[in-house]
Amino acid sequence: MKNLEKKFFSKHDPRILPLLRASVVGIAGAGGLGSSVAVSLARAGIGKLIIVDFDRIEISNLNRQQYFWTQVGKVKVRALLENLRKINPFSEYVGFQRRITPKNVKTIFGKADLLIEAFDRAGQKQMLIESWIAHFPDRPIIAASGLSGWGRNQKIRQRRVGNLYICGDEESEPVRGISPMAPRVGIVANMQANLAVELLVKSGKKQVSRK
Repeated sequence: MKNLEKKFFSKHDPRILPLLRASVVGIAGAGGLGSSVAVSLARAGIGKLIIVDFDRIEISNLNRQQYFWTQVGKVKVRALLENLRKINPFSEYVGFQRRITPKNVKTIFGKADLLIEAFDRAGQKQMLIESWIAHFPDRPIIAASGLSGWGRNQKIRQRRVGNLYICGDEESEPVRGISPMAPRVGIVANMQANLAVELLVKSGKKQVSRK
């Protein structure tokens, strides 16, 4: 197994891989954003992912979420962990099937170096952001806002407010009854994942330099 692990990571950047392997990332939501972020971070080699979602997979989810026909009806968190272990069995994955509330954010994500917000509803997003900042003001949270529709790549951007980072166009509103399309969801999700890698590497390098 050790030999397989070495081969799996043989093409990763050796300068940053140890930093990523030592990192823990929380992901709130396992839908289009969360499942896509998780897949990218697993491939990147993040050491541990903590993923939370209360929902089950529906057929209509397959147009943008990282699941398969054979998984319809399964708990999203459990199915996503199955898929991640098939991609990269050398990282640790922890899943919780529950709703996130202000009371359990600290308990669930307390060991995370940063948090990815991957909710659908504005109220949930606000609750999570406020709860995270209240408990962990020095740790980053990467949120998403505005990913509906298609095209308009030039509108998608990244904005920072303290330790809150927002990815998306911050304009497009979802249309009732129509889910966001996979291309734009994927762009924003991978922007979140890419930013997570950047922040973890920068943070890790600072910690190493202090020793």
